[in-house]
Amino acid sequence: MKKSIKDLGDIKGKKALVRVDINVPLDENKNVTDDTRIQAILPTLNFLKEKGAKIVLMAHLGRPKGEKNPEFTLAPVAKYMSKLLGEEVMFIPDVDAAEEMLKNLKDGQIALLENIRYYKAEEAKDDDMTFANQLAKLGDFYVNDAFGAAHRNHTSTAKLAKVLKPAVSGLLMEKEIRCLSQALDNPTRPFTAVVGGAKVSSKIGVLENLLDKVDNMIIGGGMAYTFVKANGGKIGNSICEDDQLDTARAIEKKAQEKGVKLVMATDVLVTNDFSGNGENKFVKINEIPEGFEGVDAGLESRKAFADVLKSSKTILMNGPVGAFENPKFAQGTEAVLQAIVEATKNGATSVIGGGDSVSAAKKFCKAEDFTHVSTGGGASLEFIEGKVLPGVAALDDK
Repeated sequence: MKKSIKDLGDIKGKKALVRVDINVPLDENKNVTDDTRIQAILPTLNFLKEKGAKIVLMAHLGRPKGEKNPEFTLAPVAKYMSKLLGEEVMFIPDVDAAEEMLKNLKDGQIALLENIRYYKAEEAKDDDMTFANQLAKLGDFYVNDAFGAAHRNHTSTAKLAKVLKPAVSGLLMEKEIRCLSQALDNPTRPFTAVVGGAKVSSKIGVLENLLDKVDNMIIGGGMAYTFVKANGGKIGNSICEDDQLDTARAIEKKAQEKGVKLVMATDVLVTNDFSGNGENKFVKINEIPEGFEGVDAGLESRKAFADVLKSSKTILMNGPVGAFENPKFAQGTEAVLQAIVEATKNGATSVIGGGDSVSAAKKFCKAEDFTHVSTGGGASLEFIEGKVLPGVAALDDK
């Protein structure tokens, strides 16, 4: 286990240099359109404020690629946070001027540095610690609360933890690691994983790692058609990775050897127009006619998925089971989420991880309907694959 801010002693008057993930969407007038990620770090900010620490936040916005591009400035986010918190968040437009400006920071006050990705050294792959040492001067200890960026081996997410000590996790990071670890390493059984999304190739690591841990695996979304084709089924114009047919067969074989029940869709909603305005009908998944593509789980499949989920005690969802972005193709994913909500109400532990499943969960349910909704897309994916996340590994052990 890693140390968290709860393990620190007296930090009154000390500067906390905190990496956060507030990479939020902005509209054309630079207004924040979804503040989920800001809300997620508030427990950490409040904890540090109550302890009387001075808080210096580092974050990125978009991909400015080491250039000072005004399109990616964090100034509007500082403004939004000032309004949200009811107090001014000091904005620091340049890291080079930060040390001087931070001399006026009061206990419990918050400052936000300009986009850390404005600096080429942030994402540099080398071992040069110059930028890390420069940033280290801005704090007395380091906190990483940016789970969404924990899979990046960048200066502010990993290198800095080597030079600024103590280096601990924030409350969000701590919760992410706890909830994902608990589901993966110590699940109450039966443990069911829902793995969806378009491509088998992007989920090989997830499938491989989960087969060693789960009792049931529901495979949905576009990747299911690769499995159907691997077994000689007709998939019409559905998405399929022909170079992954052997992988699909190997996964089925491994599931059989491990005694894992693979739950595949038996019927699907197909369309001859992806916009949804053509002919949409239900067919058997291995009998999709030419000119049609599968876009959502069928009625039988939704019931089969729900039955497995409702009898599960631990559920991990990574990926939707249909093209839910279109309301006409969203009912399968919605049915899966509703079944997870019901299981959660009956005492199951449910973790939603990965970008698209989180978007779907937000669209059809409330975050509090689940045990945990992860804030990290790529990070939760890599965590579920069993990879070591640099931003987590660099923190001090308990």
